[in-house]
Amino acid sequence: MLASVYLVVAILCEVFASSMLKLSNGFKKLYPSAGVVVGYILSFYLLSLALKALPLGTAYAIWAGLGTALTALIGVLVYKERFNAKKFAGMALIIAGVVIMNLTGVSH
Repeated sequence: MLASVYLVVAILCEVFASSMLKLSNGFKKLYPSAGVVVGYILSFYLLSLALKALPLGTAYAIWAGLGTALTALIGVLVYKERFNAKKFAGMALIIAGVVIMNLTGVSH
């Protein structure tokens, strides 16, 4: 249970860090750049804690897949990026892939 909490918070930290990349202006702005560094450090640390109890393939697929989908959603909602049928289909496929990997019931 705690491993799942670590994974969820790791995903949120990764999404935060990725979102700050846009604001960092190529690491020219101090605070967004610091947000990128701190967010990724926390994300990888929490992911490493989650991996003590979760299988690598499943945990990484969830971390990367949901992180990608949430970051794309932040792009649409916060940065007003275009959202079209292709982007929706890609996000749906990512989420479906994560769900399918979880349904396999792989244990370590």
